[in-house]
Amino acid sequence: MSTQTMETAGMVKMTGQQAVSAALFQAMAEDSRVLVFGEDVADREGGGVMGTTKGLSAKFGDLRVRSTPIAEQSIMGAAIGAAMAGYKPVAEIMLMNFITVAMDMVVNHAAKLRFMSGGQSQVPIVIRTLTGAGWQTAGQHSDHFEGWFAHTAGIKVVAPSAPADYKGLLLSAIQDPDPVLFIENSRTLFVPGEVAADQGPIPLGKAKVVQDGRDVTLVTYSGMVQTCVAAAAELAKEGISAEVVDLRTLSPWDKDAVLASAEKTGRAVVVTEALRHFGPGAEIAATIQEELFGRLKAPVRRLGAPYCAVPFAKALEDAYLVQPADVMAAVKGIMR
Repeated sequence: MSTQTMETAGMVKMTGQQAVSAALFQAMAEDSRVLVFGEDVADREGGGVMGTTKGLSAKFGDLRVRSTPIAEQSIMGAAIGAAMAGYKPVAEIMLMNFITVAMDMVVNHAAKLRFMSGGQSQVPIVIRTLTGAGWQTAGQHSDHFEGWFAHTAGIKVVAPSAPADYKGLLLSAIQDPDPVLFIENSRTLFVPGEVAADQGPIPLGKAKVVQDGRDVTLVTYSGMVQTCVAAAAELAKEGISAEVVDLRTLSPWDKDAVLASAEKTGRAVVVTEALRHFGPGAEIAATIQEELFGRLKAPVRRLGAPYCAVPFAKALEDAYLVQPADVMAAVKGIMR
């Protein structure tokens, strides 16, 4: 792994980046069909822009770990072809904005080949990609486009926030028979956390209650989990108990867990980093409202980014992102 970890009492302290690296090492050691390729992923190019794939080519060889040209459509085309030939490719698209170059390959080929072949062809690929505002990388490097892919039948969308989930969900994604988009968030990728030394796969489509509460449910995922946890801590000082539900997988999302929490608290706020305008939060909010109509104490609220490109200037970027104060204001608004 690229940086040192500490192991105590069966637990390992690692970041999300280290957890992804550990999952790749484990999956490649367990199954010779697992391949890794993308821009700069081999050791001679530095082991990935974030160092996540460092050491893989030295251990597993250049045939299984390959750096590619700067050509996202070719990366996806090669991954789809390899998957149909019996391999399990993990293809890295360096940043989520760059996946727009390969949208045809992802949406019209990877996601649909199983349907169009009557189940005769499967495309077990994992598309790893990084995104997230907060680092002043501006409008072409920071967008959350998960709503596009959650809208596309045939592809799963995973967005972890904690190191244990980064490892366990990636292991499950690699084992999945269908395409999986695995979204790494720039604000959570380097945050350390405890991971079981023997951490295995975590089922896709299962949410996690990060914090119990009784007054309101905060439904979120990816980088906004930290924001909601921070807001919940401040709300607790004012006597408001917030339950934080981390979806972990956006498609399929854990409707049962979300509805159970919202029915318990009677209130829900859905928080995403993606645009609020036609965003994934709308689907979740609408489902809660439809399923629990008459049993809620207040209308469901949703928070997301404003309808604009991600700004470069730090003050504007901070205003673009949902902040803990925004979550607190939304909660207080439905508590009245």
